[in-house]
Amino acid sequence: MPKDKTDNFLKAIKKYAKEQKTAMHGEVKQLKSERLKEAEEEAKRESQRRIKENLREARSRKTAEFAKKVREGRSELFLQRAAMVDEIFELAARKLVAYTASAEYAAELKDGAKAIAELFEDSDCVIMLNERDLGAAEEIKDLFTGSVEVRADSSIRIGGVRGWCESKGVIADETLDTKLEAQREWFTENSALTMTI
Repeated sequence: MPKDKTDNFLKAIKKYAKEQKTAMHGEVKQLKSERLKEAEEEAKRESQRRIKENLREARSRKTAEFAKKVREGRSELFLQRAAMVDEIFELAARKLVAYTASAEYAAELKDGAKAIAELFEDSDCVIMLNERDLGAAEEIKDLFTGSVEVRADSSIRIGGVRGWCESKGVIADETLDTKLEAQREWFTENSALTMTI
């Protein structure tokens, strides 16, 4: 009997050891599975973080490139618009120069001089004209009650009259050059050439 008891005891120990081994293998397998799952989840989170970071960097880079292209486009558009406006106003200036040969212009020149004469009253003044208009100097002088000196002024490219009264500290400008330039801002705002990018 003692041998049977010993055999049974050994069988029980082996059985218990086998059960423990199986249980331990199961726990190790489960632990490995959990650790692997955690590692996979961590790798997935890290990968998503890096993807988001890369996307953010790419988006930022593309936004900067787009902003640069918009700035360059606006600058180019501004230069083209300015060139168009300059061309239009240069054409208008040429037409106005042609207009200065008309009888209507001669009357307008005298009207401008009358307006300046009324402003200066009896004061001495200097009247400036385009060199082409110096032929009307005597008629213009007759419109003034004070002493008048008439001079050619190369800054008056188109025509008209500009007066200066030193005693009043006033410059009066009735030139077509100034009137045309005053229209530039209005034209730019109302000509559909404004930027809308």
